[in-house]
Amino acid sequence: MSEPRLQSALWVKACVRRADLAGISATVVRRGDPTSGAILIKLNRREHGCWVLSETQDKMGRRAWFRGSGKDGLPEAEADGYIERHWRRDPDLWVVEIDDREGRRPFDEPLLD
Repeated sequence: MSEPRLQSALWVKACVRRADLAGISATVVRRGDPTSGAILIKLNRREHGCWVLSETQDKMGRRAWFRGSGKDGLPEAEADGYIERHWRRDPDLWVVEIDDREGRRPFDEPLLD
């Protein structure tokens, strides 16, 4: 059985706040459904490319992430195109852009490979 999920708007707010506390730039680029909108994270690692992290669930039903853009990352324009295609299919989508050359994530949920 899966655990109760934190509403999307609250999760995004907490993510941005944790980023701020860690000295990481995080911006909400698109606001989706506040209760249950899916979330994409654009993790801009500058010259190392961008990862687009897609929200998913682990085997226990807890929030987790996977690199929808692949392990190597994408140039920023391609990452933006990836996000745009997802948003066209799901206008309730949240998009958070994190700008951190080291690829740090201001959240605890695991990154699944």
